[in-house]
Order: sequence, then structure tokens, then C-alpha cells
Amino acid sequence: MSTTITARLVDESVRAGRLADLFIESLGWDHPTVGAVPPIEVVPTAASVEPGETPPPPATYRLDPVAEKRGVVVVACAPDPDGRVPDSRTRAAIESRLVATAHLHLIVFHDLPWQNQVWQWTVRERGQPVRTRDVTLAPGRSAEDLAQRLNAITFSLDEEESVTLTEVVARVGGAFDKDRVTKKFYERFSKERSAFEEFITGFEDAAGDGQTARSWYASLMLNRLMFVYFIQQKGFLAGDQRYLQNRLDKVRDGALGPDPDGTGFLTFYRAFLRRLFHDGLNTPERDRDLDPALAALLGDVPYLNGGFFDVHDLERDHAGIDIPDRAFDRLFAFFAEYQWHLDDRPLKAGNEINPDVLGYIFEKFINQKETGAYYTKEDITGYICQNTILPWVLDEARRRCAVAFDPAEDGNVWRHLRDDPDRYLYPAVKHGVIDAAGEVIPLPDEIAAGVDDVSRRVGWNRRADAPHGLPTETWREHVHRRQRCLDLRQKLRGGGVTTADDLVTLNLDIRQFAQDVVQSGEGPELLRAMYRAVKDVTVLDPTCGSGAFLFAA
Repeated sequence: MSTTITARLVDESVRAGRLADLFIESLGWDHPTVGAVPPIEVVPTAASVEPGETPPPPATYRLDPVAEKRGVVVVACAPDPDGRVPDSRTRAAIESRLVATAHLHLIVFHDLPWQNQVWQWTVRERGQPVRTRDVTLAPGRSAEDLAQRLNAITFSLDEEESVTLTEVVARVGGAFDKDRVTKKFYERFSKERSAFEEFITGFEDAAGDGQTARSWYASLMLNRLMFVYFIQQKGFLAGDQRYLQNRLDKVRDGALGPDPDGTGFLTFYRAFLRRLFHDGLNTPERDRDLDPALAALLGDVPYLNGGFFDVHDLERDHAGIDIPDRAFDRLFAFFAEYQWHLDDRPLKAGNEINPDVLGYIFEKFINQKETGAYYTKEDITGYICQNTILPWVLDEARRRCAVAFDPAEDGNVWRHLRDDPDRYLYPAVKHGVIDAAGEVIPLPDEIAAGVDDVSRRVGWNRRADAPHGLPTETWREHVHRRQRCLDLRQKLRGGGVTTADDLVTLNLDIRQFAQDVVQSGEGPELLRAMYRAVKDVTVLDPTCGSGAFLFAA
């Protein structure tokens, strides 16, 4: 039985530099057989040298084989001369030279204390440019993402006899090269979308280009169906993870009765699916006007107040739209080939779909400047949702329990910011400024000399050394970020932040703050106020697209 890789295990092994222990003892890899890897010398590029400065000498990088599985080698690359992770150009140069010794390899670039790392997998396909896939690990950043990827390349004793080089490459690629799976799904999606569109009727009399209207409606239907597929996999539709497929079978078996035209039973699209969208998911339960047979078939489905399932203009303008059952037979068979997950797990099996994969589809298929349609990635949607929903929740809780938010009261919630300001500063803000013990990290003497005396600012445009600088950050940028961090810390300690708007304006960790307010509430009044605020919140997604903001919310 193989070990389950957790974020904690990654922290204890990877961040401690014990890669061999992790791969050989926990992941089921073997001791490397490639022998010593010759050191690789890289000459700094001219772009990395400031005008007037003497170019640094070539840097030599030591590469240590860590583990191996059927010819795929894991290699650890030592830091650059300043103790940091080599920059992207240097990493590319090292990777291209390593091919001669180990053609298939996963390189772990790390800094001196092993706190910053870049795990690099290179994809080489015949007739295609070389592509690298990087996974980063940084101080304060959860190791959960890397842990899930490592689970995908874990090999059990039962597999030892049968595993091949092809299998190892496929699994490492599946864990670190997400594009391989997403492109494959997109190619199939494009074909199935075109096939689904051909089944749609009812736009023959459309004014103008009926083909364009039909194409837009096919996109709308697939958007809705993929969203429903995600929530049915979570059991949100009558507790049935095959909700759509099973309802299709029941309608076809006559659960809703015969077609009035005498041509057989009612079609799934007109008799059930549109009613599910408009009268089910788009209507509060108390307002649903359904006949008993349809209500029983619909079952317990939630009300999704976002307009995504409202009657569309195309449906309103073209009452004769219809889609035969065989179109859904084909489409659901395609969907059933994949596993649908509402989380960020890595694509381990090669047939898993999560919102990231749909993001790739919408980037390729929906992004059209001429129509103003764009897909927004999860970093943007997450930031926007966090900084709109949580301030509303906090303000609503303050309205219900004002005493807990009164700065004049000793037990007010803002004391969290005063008592432990570092807890609410993002790791990137504190990096190289405040250490884990809460102590301020001093600047190097030559940099500190120029803080108050502009004439002594020498080397401020070169990259900041470890452990101070963020990747690509110069000393000038670091000093600016450092001053902002310390000023913000002082403001929090002095009780200068007492509103949810301040948390957003100052870019503080509002999610952590809201969690602490709930967990440390001294009385039931505050907890009840937070609960009711969360219970009553409604979210309007004005983008009317793929549901990216709804997923983030």
C-alpha cells in the first residue's frame, strides 16, 4: 500500500530538503542509477547586468540525482551563487544541458533554505516546441497543490512488476502538464458541440442568420449542462449523481406521459430539461407551479438565484426550439467518460474535469473580442468574490451585533488586528521583511545606507538577494515593499483599522480575519450575527457566462 501524500508530509520532507526520503520511502520510486551528473556552467546574460557594473563570472550549478522510476529521473538543482532559485533563463539553460545525461527528468530548483522551490517538468513532443510546466512552492503558501500532484506519481508495491516507462511518463505528465488533458477534452468538446448543434431545430425562420442563433443556443445549452453536471456530481440534484442520465431514461419510458401529437412520449428537452432550468433551478421552491408527475421527477433540486437558468431571449423569441433525445444520449455518453470535480485536484487519471479545464475551454472557445465575451480566471474571480462577499458579511454582522464591532469596547473584533498584525499580512508582503518569529529582518549594510541618503544608493536596481527578495524583485522594489509592510504593521498595532472597507483597501487577509471572528467569538450574539449574515447573503453574477464567478463565490 502506498503512502498518501499530505501537505504536512510535503512540509516536513520537501521544505526540509529530504527529497530522497519522500520519493523512495513514500512515493515508491527507486534509487537513481544515472550516477553523478556533471555540474552545469551557465554564463549570465547581459540583461542581468546593470550598466557600468562588472559582469559576474559564470555560475556553476550542482545537480544531484534524487530518485528514478523506469528511466525518469528526479534531480535537485542547487541554488544560484546568491542562494536563490535560479531565474527562468538559467533554469532553461540547465534543463537543456541536462538532457544529455537524463533525457526524461523532473528538476527541483530550490533556494538555500529550501523554502522557495520550482518543480519543472519539460514536455517534448515531435514537431512541437519544447514546453516547460512549473509548480512553485513558496514561504507561507500551502503545499496542498504539490501534495496532490505527488499523489498522482505515487507507485504501490502491487504496481512494481507491471509499471513501464510509458506509464511513468504519462503519470508525471498528467500531474505536472495539465494542458495535455485539457487540450484533449477541448478537442472532443469542439466535435461534440458541433454534433449537438446539428440536432437543434426551431431556428429556421430566424430573422437574419438563423445558423448564428442556433450556434449561440448550442453554446448556452452546453454551458448550462456542464454546470449541472458539476452540481449533480456533488449530489445537489435529488442526491443522484446520474441525475440527468436517469431523468432522460425515465422521460423516454413515459414518466411524463405521451406526446399530445400521438408521436410517442414527450421529449426530454421540452418536457423536462427546460422545466428543470426555468421552473426548477431558476425558481424558489415555494413558487414552483408543477404538476405532480413533473414535481416527482424533478425531485429535490436547489434554487440557484443567478439568472443563468432564466428564460433566454433565444428561447423567448423562438418558441419552436426542440432537441431530440438522441442528441442527449450522445452528449451524456461523452460527459460520462470524464470524472467531474468541484475542486483543484490535479488531473491524475487523464479523464478528470474540474473548473480549470472548463476555464481552458472558455478561453479558447468563448474569448471573442468582437462579441465582448471573456473568461475570467480563478485568481481574479477569487479575489473579487472574497473582497465583495466578506465585507458585506462583516458589515451585516456589525449591523446585527454593533457592540462586537465597536472600537471603544475592549472585546471588539478589531483587537485581532492589534494583537497579531502579522497574521493578516499576506506572505508575499512579509517575505524578506518579517521572519517567522515576528522579527524584522535587517537590510544589508550597503542597501540600508541608501535608505535615507539617495547619493549612497548603489546596486538598488539589481535583483534583491535571498532571503529578502521576491522572485525578480530589485532592491529598490524590495525597500518600497518593506516600508509599506512595516507602516501597515504599525497601523494595525495602533488600532487604525476598524472597518471592513479598510481590510479591502489595505489588501489585508480578510478571509483569515472573518474566520478568526467566528472562531473566537466570546458570546452567542456575535456568532449568531455572523451566521445570519452568511445565511442571508445573495450573490449576483453580472457576467452571465460560464459560472466562473459562481464557482469562486
